[in-house]
Amino acid sequence: MSGGGKKGKGGRKVRVEFRRNRGKRTRRNDLTRDVGRDGDLDRFAQGERVSGKGELSRRRTVVVAEGDDGTPLRDIDTDGLTLGLVVSAVGLHAFVEPFVEDADGRVVPTTGETYECTVRRVLRTLARDGRNAVVTGDHVLVRVTAPAQGDDPPQAVIERVEPRRGVISRLHHNREHVIAANVDQAAIVTAAADPPLKPGLIDRFVASCERNRVRPLIVINKVDLVPRDRRGGLAEIALRYHRLGYPVVPASVPDGRGVDRLRRLLAGRVTVFSGQSGVGKSSLLNAVHDGLGLKTSEVSGVTGKGTHTTRRAVAMPLPPDARVIDTPGIRQFDLWGEDAGELEAYFVEFRPFIPHCRFPDCTHTHETGCAVKQAVEDGLIAKPRYESYVRMFEGDD
Repeated sequence: MSGGGKKGKGGRKVRVEFRRNRGKRTRRNDLTRDVGRDGDLDRFAQGERVSGKGELSRRRTVVVAEGDDGTPLRDIDTDGLTLGLVVSAVGLHAFVEPFVEDADGRVVPTTGETYECTVRRVLRTLARDGRNAVVTGDHVLVRVTAPAQGDDPPQAVIERVEPRRGVISRLHHNREHVIAANVDQAAIVTAAADPPLKPGLIDRFVASCERNRVRPLIVINKVDLVPRDRRGGLAEIALRYHRLGYPVVPASVPDGRGVDRLRRLLAGRVTVFSGQSGVGKSSLLNAVHDGLGLKTSEVSGVTGKGTHTTRRAVAMPLPPDARVIDTPGIRQFDLWGEDAGELEAYFVEFRPFIPHCRFPDCTHTHETGCAVKQAVEDGLIAKPRYESYVRMFEGDD
């Protein structure tokens, strides 16, 4: 925890906008209509006040400190607060497990309880560019407001979100949608068939992992559905990522293929499982540890697309020493906050060639003397990967 035990020093003040959610609405009278009806302008002029304060114009001063990652943190007195892990979050509500960090920085639950929490609205306001103020995997400071009563869990309020690391996020409606936070690796799950494999989607996930310093782990599920005469193409795709240094796990739940290897790769780490709907994320996790008991469903025979069995991201312990976050399936993944000029850095195979480009600001798309394009022609960079780069650079889906 980076908050310490007392109110932080050196806090700065910021002005933030709040949406009114209490009190009476601003009166909206059509004075022209009413005056035209009875002609008594003086009565309306005396009875109404013109105010610049509308429903969205309320502002408030908040004292913040700067976190280790440069993000603003509420500068609050942390005495009496409990450090917790968000295991599930929707809007301004979340479930949080109290924890401490061991010598290796790993999460160790303390009480065995789960708090049902609300989120301070000021936290949502501070997260100006984000879709969610609190996400699964966040480390938060909570204030307990009511003990457990009967079957009802303890109640608490999230007072602050600690600086995040290992974030997987995407662009969603022009805002950042953080899928999960504080993860070590991302299991990018795709299907060999049903739904069809999309290497371009894998490339977008991998680029997000490289940007946020999260280890990519590529899992190609349902390999049992691919006929033997078509497995050569599948092996070529797997080899493409293996040569880049990314672990690749061909897997099949019915025959258990790849499950043991996947279990070893998850050990001792926090892993978020992401991918399209219907690729079998929940089925794989159930195979890795049958105690999870996650719900599963079939791919639609009409659309060929998966359905959202998992409705929200949920963090779960994976005995003996791992944790996984199961997430809802997605059909599109666009990078958030990505400057096109920085995209080259997230394609690891480009790095040896970039310094040899003729122009220092080469985009590797149309320039002459581009060492990256030459490497593609020479077979040193896989053409499908380069094509993914170009689509991402140009903003194509």
